Amino acid sequence: MSIANRSRVLRGVAVIGLLGLNACAMVGVSQVGTPDAVNQRRADVIGANRLSDRTVQSLNVVALTTDSCERAFAACMDTISRSAGLTDEQRLSALAELWLGRALKAERPRRGQPMDEATLDAFLQSARDAYAYLFYTARAPAERAFEWRQMQVIGFYNLAVQRVMSRLFRELPRLDPHWTRATLAGWSVLRPQSDVYLAGGARVPVELIPAANLRFDGLRNTYRRDGFGSDFVAVAPAEKADAGVPWREPGYVPMTGALVFDGNTLDEVLATRQVRPLVRDPYHDDTITVGGRVVPLGANFTAPYGVWLARSGFARQSIRSLLGREGGIETPRVLLMQPYDPDRLTVVMLHGLASSPEAWINVANEVMGDEELRRNFQVWEVYYPTNLPVAVNLAKIRKALDATLQHYDPSGQARASRDMVLIGHSMGGVIARLLVSSSDDRLWGVIPTRANLSAKKRQRLQQRLAPYLQFSPMPQVTRAVFLATPHRGTPYAQHRLARWIGNLIRLPVAVLKEMADVGDLLKSGESDESGQAAPLYMPNSIDNLSDASPFIAAAADLPISPHVHYHTIVGVYKSKGSLQDSNDGVVPYASAHLDGADSELAIPSWHSVQETPAAILELRRILRLQLTASGAPQ
Repeated sequence: MSIANRSRVLRGVAVIGLLGLNACAMVGVSQVGTPDAVNQRRADVIGANRLSDRTVQSLNVVALTTDSCERAFAACMDTISRSAGLTDEQRLSALAELWLGRALKAERPRRGQPMDEATLDAFLQSARDAYAYLFYTARAPAERAFEWRQMQVIGFYNLAVQRVMSRLFRELPRLDPHWTRATLAGWSVLRPQSDVYLAGGARVPVELIPAANLRFDGLRNTYRRDGFGSDFVAVAPAEKADAGVPWREPGYVPMTGALVFDGNTLDEVLATRQVRPLVRDPYHDDTITVGGRVVPLGANFTAPYGVWLARSGFARQSIRSLLGREGGIETPRVLLMQPYDPDRLTVVMLHGLASSPEAWINVANEVMGDEELRRNFQVWEVYYPTNLPVAVNLAKIRKALDATLQHYDPSGQARASRDMVLIGHSMGGVIARLLVSSSDDRLWGVIPTRANLSAKKRQRLQQRLAPYLQFSPMPQVTRAVFLATPHRGTPYAQHRLARWIGNLIRLPVAVLKEMADVGDLLKSGESDESGQAAPLYMPNSIDNLSDASPFIAAAADLPISPHVHYHTIVGVYKSKGSLQDSNDGVVPYASAHLDGADSELAIPSWHSVQETPAAILELRRILRLQLTASGAPQ
């Protein structure tokens, strides 16, 4: 081949090669698994420590990359802010994530140390851009309700708010108690607007715990309400113990925080460096008004309850109380699970022997996890020393409940003081039943009085014992639920182990002295002060729960108020015969059953039947009945 022909061939091959470039596929396609596809779509600086695909796309539009923004952050943010190639939604959502990513990266090496000014500023910038995206772009939040990008931006905002509020809380001790404005990281921070009530009327919590970071062992579920704002547990200063005050306000309450930025237009909001924190009680507030729009308020209702239980020390204290040892409690307490609300019906829970509010760990959480019940009910838990005889605890608990109602509602006209519900487990169920029963003169027979006791001593004896042996139903209660309750006692109270524990129980000195005085009154004759009568035996709680107890036998048939609807829930443990012959491992069915109950539910369970999902569902059903009966709006 001649040189000329070879040259023509080479040129032809080159032309064909160049033309062939246009035929090469520049885009490939592959399939990934569904989990990978979903994770890739949802990944962002919070969950995956990398920018979301939507933010990367926005960077691509303005010829930027993740690396270039990392190297020249200020220039990157300026380019995004000024570019006409992005919509307001694209621009603001990208800015919110970029600022948040910068703040999170800055705080990692400083974990455990105070947040510096630059990091605080980055969190505030992120919150402001997210706030502007949500409320000052052309579309309203409702128009983007189905868009994942909006959910991401809400997440950016809520996390930034969490960090800013936590930093502001740490700043409070350095501020004047009457401060109205503070300067932080070049921002003007206005005094928070708050409707959160702390125990004792405290103005500032001693601890602010981000709820999103908490996980609990022992609680089956965590109940939240998705929405706007960051969830916290606000810890009130410890109350000074006052034996004369039986009620205890909650020391751990839910709190939702939000940041509102100054300005009425998009440009004004983006230009402002003034912010006001909002602090809300999610029990009172379902929604919040921000940016001229009403939006759902986020909440975590389980977190305060879980932190309270985790820090309570109830397990050890309840055993000390049973045995009458130092470190236990000596008088009943009415523990409010949320700040008192006059417009919510009241549920009172009473635990059983050797127990505490921990008996209701999942009950209170699961029942109040129901949104309808949470809107209409508040829970009080009675914590009492379980070493005392039933009659003594009954009188003291009734006094504590009456005092609590009188304190919060002196007129007795609030909804909280009407149509109350009692829920009692085991010995707490016995006490709950007696709280809605009439004794008349039916219990005096349990006192071994002498036939020749003088009239004067008989009168003094009646005055001394009347608080324990004469009572009437609580008029505020119209429904009661008894769970695994030994209304007629249990033979297990006479078993060797129970008797051994019973012998370890010490009764309070005051109770023993009172019974000694009663024993003196029982001596025959007007002047027989030095007679040799046998001392009066004072039964403890285990004695009282025996089916051989004179008191429990006499109290078993006391009439329940006709104004009270009552229900029973019984456990059946390894039943081998009929229901009538069954028991829950501690309480026989025959003792737990009550004629005339509105309903009775038998659940395969050990004695702790109150913790079973079936019992909790039944309690929810019964509380809804109470709502209907009380005329509450559904």
